[in-house]
Amino acid sequence: MTDPLSALRPWEAPEVTSWGRLPMNAVDRRSGALPLDGDWRFQLLPAPDAPVGGAWSSSYVPGVWTMQSAGADDLPQYTNVRMPYTEFPPQSPAANPTGVYEREMDVPDDWAGRRIVLQVGAAESVLLVHVDGRPVGISKDSHLAAEFDLTDVVRPGERSVVRLTVVKWSDASHIEDQDQWWHGGITRSVLLYATDPLYLADVTVRAAYDGDLRVDCRVRDTRGALPEGWYVSGDLDGRLLAQDTEFDRVNAEDDRVSDFLGEARVHATIPDVRTWNAETPELYDLTVRLHRPDGTVADISRHRVGFRDVEIVGRDLLVNGERVYIRGVNRHDFHPLTGRTVSYDDMRADLVLLKRFGFNAIRTSHYPNDPALYDLADELGLYVVDEADIESHDHAHEIADDPRYLNAFVDRVSRMVLRDKNHPSVIIWSLGNESDYGANHDAAAGWVRRHDPTRPLQYEGAAKRGWADPDVASDIACPMYAPIVDCVAHALSGEQTKPLIQCEYSHAMGNSNGTLADHWAAIESTPGLQGGFIWEFWDHGILQRVSDGRPAGRAGAGLYDNGVAAPGHRWAYGGDFGEPLHDGAFIADGVVFPDRTAKPVLYEHRELAAPVRIRCYQHEGIVLANHQHFRGLDWLAARWELSLADGRVLTGPAELPDLRPGETAAVPLPFTLPEDGGEAWLTLRVTTAEDEAWAPRGTEVCAPQVRLRAAAVTEPGPAAPGRTVRVDDDGLLVHPLLTAAPVLSLWRAPTDNDELGGIARRWRTWGLDTLVRKVVSVRHEGETVTVLAEYAGTAGVVRHRQEFTPVEGGVRVTESAELPPEFDDVARVGSVFETVPGLDLLEWFGQGPWESYPDRSTGAPVGHYALPVDELFTPYLRPQESGGRHGVRRFRLSASDATGIAVELDEPRQVSVTRYRAEDLTAAAHHDELVPRQGCVVHLDAAHRGLGTASCGPDTAPSYLVPAGVHRWSWTLRAL
Repeated sequence: MTDPLSALRPWEAPEVTSWGRLPMNAVDRRSGALPLDGDWRFQLLPAPDAPVGGAWSSSYVPGVWTMQSAGADDLPQYTNVRMPYTEFPPQSPAANPTGVYEREMDVPDDWAGRRIVLQVGAAESVLLVHVDGRPVGISKDSHLAAEFDLTDVVRPGERSVVRLTVVKWSDASHIEDQDQWWHGGITRSVLLYATDPLYLADVTVRAAYDGDLRVDCRVRDTRGALPEGWYVSGDLDGRLLAQDTEFDRVNAEDDRVSDFLGEARVHATIPDVRTWNAETPELYDLTVRLHRPDGTVADISRHRVGFRDVEIVGRDLLVNGERVYIRGVNRHDFHPLTGRTVSYDDMRADLVLLKRFGFNAIRTSHYPNDPALYDLADELGLYVVDEADIESHDHAHEIADDPRYLNAFVDRVSRMVLRDKNHPSVIIWSLGNESDYGANHDAAAGWVRRHDPTRPLQYEGAAKRGWADPDVASDIACPMYAPIVDCVAHALSGEQTKPLIQCEYSHAMGNSNGTLADHWAAIESTPGLQGGFIWEFWDHGILQRVSDGRPAGRAGAGLYDNGVAAPGHRWAYGGDFGEPLHDGAFIADGVVFPDRTAKPVLYEHRELAAPVRIRCYQHEGIVLANHQHFRGLDWLAARWELSLADGRVLTGPAELPDLRPGETAAVPLPFTLPEDGGEAWLTLRVTTAEDEAWAPRGTEVCAPQVRLRAAAVTEPGPAAPGRTVRVDDDGLLVHPLLTAAPVLSLWRAPTDNDELGGIARRWRTWGLDTLVRKVVSVRHEGETVTVLAEYAGTAGVVRHRQEFTPVEGGVRVTESAELPPEFDDVARVGSVFETVPGLDLLEWFGQGPWESYPDRSTGAPVGHYALPVDELFTPYLRPQESGGRHGVRRFRLSASDATGIAVELDEPRQVSVTRYRAEDLTAAAHHDELVPRQGCVVHLDAAHRGLGTASCGPDTAPSYLVPAGVHRWSWTLRAL
């Protein structure tokens, strides 16, 4: 007999969003539930209408079969915009992997007479449910739970067999076309729970900034009509709350009383209320009780309540009446071993890390996240843009106005709102992502505005009608990657009508996020600009075994550290699982590596979001500023650190003044600045004074820095009489500690921004990666040797001049390079040389300790640093230019016996020391292909191009480009 669920072919019916599925609600049923997670019997069918038969394997729930051995015939696949198959919506391909999950469940005998519900946390992408062979229901939306009433299907005290069939490709896939890995499976927990026949069907909490609390309850009874005399009560942190009789009276007068749906309200005004915001996330415990007519409790719902208001006034988004900056990041549900399945501990670690690096907001790109994430955002203090599971990127224009998808749009948006409406962290609803703009969006927006008028709506696609258009379904202008000059121009135009908060504004692919400081300088100085969300949190690298190309799966725990995969493994990206259609490393675009190791950009962001700022004050003190919105500085402690150019570092305790948000104060220096010592920098090391929910006491929050004294201008020392400099027949310096002499370098291993932005293609066209050096002349004048050389590319010739002058203990190298007009935007201009093996420690005075570049250096304070050479390199998933340090004044490379070299630069320069030549990095697709060299490859750059974000967004600013013309630099090399 044909299965009635399969007969519907729901995987190709966009009008069918569900069948037999219960309405979404905000009542948490995890307490007292029967968990059904664990190993399930599993079969992977080639298509949803293929027969179930043959041997069963095992698959772990929650999990995706694409990451488990049971899914060996269907591996992860990554596409960005393109669908992974050619069929047009709503069709799906004939080859359509379908997972069949089956297990027994023992229904407790004490559940007799109760309402019994099955909850499937999430299934990708169409779920069909059978119990004991009987069809129970259908659900779509890969990122929201589906519940089914099993009261008339199972028998308490007996064992039943539940079968969950998950169809991977469907009409729904066309509106789940997000920039992420394609998986298949049951990605969140499955559980069985029971309630009284009289139960809370939904609870809506409205807790306002002024302490007004309103709790609306919807009540049902599975036996039919509601019993006379039921009522609700509650308590808030032990304070008893009674049912609002005035609400009952008005309902009766308006004839809004029903026999089968009950409505009741608990209302109270809380005096001296502690309000919720991202800086001080104050929460109250609310318990709502549903009583039978005899007063006994039939059902309970528990919530954590935050009192806060969100509104838009003019062109400002206000939280509790304050204009707040949105320092946000986009976040996917991701784990390198389990794919889309993320544990509570993983989610907490994500949000803790974001808080420590100054973020105060997340956008749930591009679907509702696990319910636990919102609990954590409430607790830890993060603003949330909650986004519906809608992205039709490949077919956006067609679907936005397709009436067949109308129900799906409204269903997905409304169910998200119904589930998450009680979370104070959720301040904005989003209608989805990159799905054009059409009537389907307007329909969904209309439902939200009616159901929840307390929050604004946003949708990036509406920006196509103009950032100021008042008639679109977006209360916020939220474009993607708009150049900052355009944002400023809009804010100054007099035409702005809405807050401008970019939903994506800085793309973190590889070595990226250049000009982040420029963005925030403009945002903080321009009324009407309020921030944005970096794309994105994760590098979505999947841990892969090199031997067989399979995901390492759950067994891979511990096989990575500090962003690096263990030997025999690598971080896989698009195309690494043999998929013919993919978008390569574009999946690796996060501010953290796949193991949550911080990339250097996070330190940049931390300083740009610093709650404490400092600047000089009339050469005798400093000005401290509190850049928070709601909090004083009493939760912070500080120490001052004075770094002098002569190598001294002085430290001491610093007392932070009592400053309210937005206030500044001038304070004297807590020390006497030494008259000697040269260049001087003051750093304020600001830490948590006590334990916070997201950081133990002593966690560094920021390290603002100010220069107290500039470096003195010094003339080069005289040549050392009687000493000579050796060069070979090619005019190359001969030095006992160098294995490759310093030569001109204009090329860097292209970053992802260089490649995808078309910049590296231009460089290759010019021949910068294959320059041919020819000696023009070698001239000896006294102790100085002058070498003229030409570096020929395919589009021009660079004239390079080196002067080698012996000085005490070494050689001074004075260089110039004349770039022809054709080379108007090169990667770098500088010197590159290689050292003998054994020089394994780098010590430097400059910016650090982490990687920095000309347009991403705010988060790297000037100081004295030391690191092993092998720790200087940043392991971006696709090897590229990395490991540079900006503003280096001098450095030493030494061996364990303290021998080595010392380099002094004429002025602060960009320096990198790694084990790889640029051509080594350029040729490699993954880090397991790299073979480190025994010596060090050292770059000293007179100028280095900024990083920008051109892989998806604006390139670097013109001031960070390396132009044609003459570049000059000098440096001194000495042996230790």
